[in-house]
Amino acid sequence: MIGKLTGTLDRIAGSHVLLDVNGVGYCVTCSARTLRQVGAVGTNVALLIETHVREDAINLFGFATSEEQDWFNLLTTVQGVGARVALSILGSMSPDQLITII
Repeated sequence: MIGKLTGTLDRIAGSHVLLDVNGVGYCVTCSARTLRQVGAVGTNVALLIETHVREDAINLFGFATSEEQDWFNLLTTVQGVGARVALSILGSMSPDQLITII
């Protein structure tokens, strides 16, 4: 299980970043909030990672903060809320706003 990746930000495309870790490129899906925080292409980046293994894919979800990662894990336990919906929620409001709403 991958828990953290540190490397050079190679590319940002849509909701994904390509993170070069010693010559290996990891495609990591991130919330809009994390994408705003990662910095510019070519900079060194560290992301906390949630690894989801399915029959047909291994998906990596990246977070700038442990608080955002904790909320992602909590949101994905709600029936009908998958990883993509959880990232959308986290991209549109801060964890503090979620606390207030809930």
